[in-house]
Amino acid sequence: MSTLEPIVYIIDDDQAMIESLLWIIESIGLKVKTYATAQDFLNEYNPQQHGCLLLDVRMPGMSGPELQTRLINYGLPTLPIIFISGHGDIPLAVRVMKAGAIDFLTKPFNDQILLESINKAIRIDKANREKRQENAQAQARFDLLSPREVQVLQGIVAGKPNKVVSAELNISLKTVEAHRASVMKKMGVKSVPELVKLVLTNRIREETVE
Repeated sequence: MSTLEPIVYIIDDDQAMIESLLWIIESIGLKVKTYATAQDFLNEYNPQQHGCLLLDVRMPGMSGPELQTRLINYGLPTLPIIFISGHGDIPLAVRVMKAGAIDFLTKPFNDQILLESINKAIRIDKANREKRQENAQAQARFDLLSPREVQVLQGIVAGKPNKVVSAELNISLKTVEAHRASVMKKMGVKSVPELVKLVLTNRIREETVE
């Protein structure tokens, strides 16, 4: 299946629940894949696949929260998670939500609420993937800069005038202006505010502008 087509992954050891969820979700035209255990899911996990994860809290072997932790520790992009539980465990709900889950539904739940949560999760996943792609493109442009251009970029983001940058780097004003023009071209921007926004919103700053 295409990674662009969202898939709702269901992990639950209750076959009756899986069949019920399968019917509800497929009724709105979404693709579904089901697993009886968290390990079965991990064996096929593809971080590039668009969609969301519908995850039972209590299962044999690895529990839902344990799978959430495992995915986070991978350090890879993870699917938005919706937890489903037969128990109204508020401390657990708070813990998994703080860890990044987007919803915690207690069985039995309303079908419409479930579908709304799934659609929300898919929208979040789409936005996250688009942002990661934007970040990667910005970083790729940054990687084209020479060491001196990086220094000039740092000065621009810090709000320093060309004369100050020239003095700090011990290069001529004309050279600073040339590097500045090259930075703007390589980063694909036409104004300083656009350049600063690109750097700060795409997390280039943490690595290069300090």
